[in-house]
Amino acid sequence: MFAGIINGVSAVAIPLLMLAIIGHGWYKKVKVYEVFTEGAKEGFNVAVKIIPFLVAILVAIGAFRSSGALDLITGLLAPVTSLIGMPGEVIPMALMRPLSGSGALGIASELISTHGPESMIARIAAVMEGSTETTFYVLAVYFGSVGITKTRHALPAALTADLAGIIAAVVVTQMVFG
Repeated sequence: MFAGIINGVSAVAIPLLMLAIIGHGWYKKVKVYEVFTEGAKEGFNVAVKIIPFLVAILVAIGAFRSSGALDLITGLLAPVTSLIGMPGEVIPMALMRPLSGSGALGIASELISTHGPESMIARIAAVMEGSTETTFYVLAVYFGSVGITKTRHALPAALTADLAGIIAAVVVTQMVFG
């Protein structure tokens, strides 16, 4: 029943969202297409501006994975994460997600192909993918694109939110599918 509801909502969510945006623009007398194309132009300029930050973060992530530090940290954290029922196979995903969305997606794809899409490991990885953020990527790219150098409490707050998302992903997935 739960899966049926989710499938039904998923099938109509995007079309309803598009209709809601167009309807809201029509109600507010906004030229939706013109505003959309202006936003797309600004988005292109931002994309060009963030390329150096993107390259820097991708190089750092590649060095982190290649050095073996990810495997070392995974081994050290396994006894702690087992307390909340997090399988050890998911730890690299939890560590990579704040660094890189594509890196985390690669790990999730690997977990799904190795353990099967119906496995608890794959389900936890999928929920974790949706309930956490690419914190370092966001801070580097977006703060860098507008020239913010003093992030103040942004990093600790974002990492705390990521930790909450990771724990919630494990607990909720085990409650729903366990």
